[in-house]
Amino acid sequence: MQNSREIGVTPAALARKLTIPVVGMTCASCVGRVEKALTRVEGVTAAHVNLATERADIALQGPVDRRALVAAIEDAGYEVPAARHELAVDGMTCASCVGRVERALAAVPGVRTASVNLASERAAITADVSVNTEDLIAAINGAGYEAHMLQGDRNAEDHAARRDAERLALKRDLLIAAALTLPVFGLEMGSHTVPAIHDWVMGTIGMQTSWLIQLVLTAIVLFWPGLRFYRIGLPALLKGAPDMNSLVAVGTLAAFSYSLVATLAPQLLPAGTVNVYFEAAAVIVSLVLAGRYLEARAKGRTSDAIKRLVGLQPKTARIHRDGKTLELDASEIRLGDLVDVRPGERLAADGEVVEGSSFVDEAMLTGEPVPVEKRPGSAVVGGTINQTGALTVRATAIGRDTMLAQIIRMVEEAQGSKLPIQALVDRVTLWFVPAVMLAAALTFLIWLIFGPQPAMSFALVNAVAVLIIACPCAMGLATPTSIMVGTGRGAELGVLFRQGEALQSLKDARVVALDKTGTLTEGKPALTDLHAADGFARSEILSLIAAVEERSEHPIGRAIVEAAEEDGLQLPAVTSFESVTGFGIRGVAEGRRVEIGADRFMASLGLETGRFAEIATRLAGEGKSPLYAAVDGRLAAIVAVADPIKPSTSGAIHAMHALGLKVVMITGDNRQTAEAIARQLGIDEVVAEVLPDGKVETIRRLKADGSGVAYVGDGINDAPALAEADVGIAIGTGTDIAIEAADVVLVSGKLTGVPTAIALSRATMHNIRENLFWAFAYNAALIPVAAGVLYPAFGILLSPILAAGAMALSSVFVLANALRLRRFSISA
Repeated sequence: MQNSREIGVTPAALARKLTIPVVGMTCASCVGRVEKALTRVEGVTAAHVNLATERADIALQGPVDRRALVAAIEDAGYEVPAARHELAVDGMTCASCVGRVERALAAVPGVRTASVNLASERAAITADVSVNTEDLIAAINGAGYEAHMLQGDRNAEDHAARRDAERLALKRDLLIAAALTLPVFGLEMGSHTVPAIHDWVMGTIGMQTSWLIQLVLTAIVLFWPGLRFYRIGLPALLKGAPDMNSLVAVGTLAAFSYSLVATLAPQLLPAGTVNVYFEAAAVIVSLVLAGRYLEARAKGRTSDAIKRLVGLQPKTARIHRDGKTLELDASEIRLGDLVDVRPGERLAADGEVVEGSSFVDEAMLTGEPVPVEKRPGSAVVGGTINQTGALTVRATAIGRDTMLAQIIRMVEEAQGSKLPIQALVDRVTLWFVPAVMLAAALTFLIWLIFGPQPAMSFALVNAVAVLIIACPCAMGLATPTSIMVGTGRGAELGVLFRQGEALQSLKDARVVALDKTGTLTEGKPALTDLHAADGFARSEILSLIAAVEERSEHPIGRAIVEAAEEDGLQLPAVTSFESVTGFGIRGVAEGRRVEIGADRFMASLGLETGRFAEIATRLAGEGKSPLYAAVDGRLAAIVAVADPIKPSTSGAIHAMHALGLKVVMITGDNRQTAEAIARQLGIDEVVAEVLPDGKVETIRRLKADGSGVAYVGDGINDAPALAEADVGIAIGTGTDIAIEAADVVLVSGKLTGVPTAIALSRATMHNIRENLFWAFAYNAALIPVAAGVLYPAFGILLSPILAAGAMALSSVFVLANALRLRRFSISA
């Protein structure tokens, strides 16, 4: 994230130098043009532009408006790239708050986009480089909320601590409000519903004293634990931007004020309308606080995935320094450091094993429960768990460059994003609270004019019920909570959504296009078959041909040598090595003449390969090219080297078909091999022998009929197709370029992540639709009920107390429904 300190600071003591990024320069003349444009700005004493770093270092006489500097660069024909800011925002309670913060940010000159997430309590802003982070924070604070910069784990921990403190404060206020509300509710409602309580009140303290006690207790509830609603809601109302707090504040103050007049100055009210509603005001505050507390607890659980990922980072590490092994803070690890890892410990950084062997649990990374063996030369990832043996690891990535840190950043960005479906919610909530207040005012007037006696009481009760039952909280939480839980669950399953939008668009995929090499297959040649002729042992033949192939530079030879090494075979020395162009290779190993090549090589040697005809036919049908080996002039074996299919591929294709998806293979490999693999796996369509631009054309053809297309690849040549597809899915073990071009990354490198990602997308969007239906249907159905539309026909009115309970439960329902995604699995 870029902040104001990267482009200069505003305090006068530090305003002598400014650095601004500049893009679009191509040569020295461009540098001169930018420098000349900057030095023309009043207050600039010198400007030095570096073409390589694309930065302008500007010396100033004093504070200078950065917008003038940016304008000078742009007028010269170059561009100052936008900066991205991310802020934590405290104090938001509903969708109206989100809209208010976004509008406040959008009003800051230079802000291009602003997206606020209620569930994660974050604001993501894209702005001109001239915009200070301090300006953004001031805009949010001016709107009545509190903003803080988010930079690194420390700020995230501080933000989490503030959320915990807010949750504890809500719990305290709820307990106080409940304790004070209970006697108010007992005195008033008990007097109406339980004759014994009515008789006791009338025979002891009397009705007037009962009302005075209720007044005092209710005042304490409203202006102590309930003060938060008035402190936020009333200023928002006065600014003409009411929110959920405003609805609660107006509703409870109306009920309290009316009751206060009825208690202390009943002569001011029309005859027959002297009633008190202290219990309604107190219970409303208590129930709303209860809903807020449950929301706060549920919100904390929506970000559990991030908390668990952060918790995987060990705090300390044993580092080799100056001939000693020291236990230091993990943040002190430097690139190239040797780090000791004992059994049962988590690795503190990404690295390469230099000593020891062990099995490492990488489930946090891949979702796979089976530990992976690690030997010297093996790559390891920070946060994974060393199991059985001791390892010494050389650090190759530390801090924010580790895979775990990158995963955390990707999940946070996806969780903070807004899906296209949120646009509808934003348009509705922009006018929702003002519309509710208008509806409450109309309800009051209609009941006051046309209602039965006591009309004033009916008007007040129904207007308060309308104010209280409306719930923009549920609307605001419906989408972001599902996104947070869904993307978090995806990370636990080894599926990273780099873009939140992919979570929505992936559900529409009807075609999955797959690269072959490295996606369906392992991505490198391996010895798949070796059938020895009678009189020859497999190990004998493999050691002889591997010894000869070791002298060859062909990838097939390398695969045979690796197979021999994996079997622990000792390779004999080779003499008289010769490569026979177009036929094969030959050499002498342990005094035995060894010849390896295709069937035409064997034919030239006068050897008949017919005995292996059946095996050769089967291998060809599997897309493998058979080779033959002869020893001392005798046909000794048939072998095949191929790029083996990943063990998980077949199950993944079956799972995609079960989801109703069409599976297409797009590869640059030869058609015979591609079609053989397609037959084995049940792939629906094969497009073979195409270059990268051919892959892009195929993607466009598949998209032309209106089907959503997801493309899965791992190589540099897959990057254009990944970008062209509706959703690009990169194999996490592939190239960085492919990963950067993709919307979704499969960390494990297994194709089973594709059906998991698609099923999770569908489940998340279904969950969002359920939440939105509930939020909108709830308000559409119950606001008219609260206004009293059922009274003429059925005599039914909705008590403000029931309205408050329903309002609190609506938000809790949305959050609880979103949390169901934590249990998602592909079989769910």
